[in-house]
Amino acid sequence: MNLSLHPLILLLLFPGGLFLLNIGMIYEWADRKLVARYQNRQGPRWFQPLADTIKLLAKEEIVPKGVHKGLFFALPIIALTGALTAGLYVPLFGFEPAFSFQGDLVVTLYLLSMMTLCMGLAGANTVSRFSLVGATRALTQMFSYEAPFLLALLGPAIAAGTWNIGEINNFAGQNLWMIIAQPIGFVVAVVGLMGKLELPPFDAPEAETEIVAGALTEYSGRGFALFRIGKDVELVIGLTLVVVFYLGGISNPIWFIVKSAGLLLVVAALQSMFARLKIDQTVGLWWRLGALMALLQLVAIILGRYLGALIR
Repeated sequence: MNLSLHPLILLLLFPGGLFLLNIGMIYEWADRKLVARYQNRQGPRWFQPLADTIKLLAKEEIVPKGVHKGLFFALPIIALTGALTAGLYVPLFGFEPAFSFQGDLVVTLYLLSMMTLCMGLAGANTVSRFSLVGATRALTQMFSYEAPFLLALLGPAIAAGTWNIGEINNFAGQNLWMIIAQPIGFVVAVVGLMGKLELPPFDAPEAETEIVAGALTEYSGRGFALFRIGKDVELVIGLTLVVVFYLGGISNPIWFIVKSAGLLLVVAALQSMFARLKIDQTVGLWWRLGALMALLQLVAIILGRYLGALIR
């Protein structure tokens, strides 16, 4: 009986779904608190994300006119499901991934892209001009940041000789931290993660002073809450991936907290240092610069491995 319950506990409780939802809200609070302190503000109290989520889940969900109701209700669920499923292949909190296979890195990145795709469809599904503009910006930004982020993660994967996240984590724990060997990839990965999550200064798709809430302008209640929770989960998974690939991997929960919290400190500082970029600045410059830098690093890694093999 205990053996049959163990997989369910791993998937649903710890370190699975429910725990991941809660740690996501904790990291959202930490991010908001750090940004506030950097800006000499007080910031939210520790339970604010949970209180906001409970309030939104309890509120009525208003369906605007002219939308496809099936898509309107399904998209937030699909977005959150994709983020939670991606957590199955990542060594969260230093534990072995719940599921693992060769190539799970590619699957994880695709699952993390579902949030942006669902937000784009959510905005395009309404007749609101704010939602349509937000959807266009979100999808445009996704194409500009997904590729550099993927290329940045391929560098450590090539160095480890595997596309399996768990094996890369083991490799990283036994070798030199990749941030030292591949500093360009680390910078591209961090900026790419911030762009994927639409964190400042890359928050043009949801600029409240321009287009209200962007693609989610027409969402309220449960739908808006699920999108918010999904972003929190993606924040945790994204930080975990960067830590695994560039900061020596994760061997236990203590190292997970120390390394991911330290990386969050850097991300919050970057959010506070720069003003919001316009959508053309967000997309044009980074697509050319970020992708080029990541490609040059990949070429250098491949040539290094090739020359090393010739010498041996």
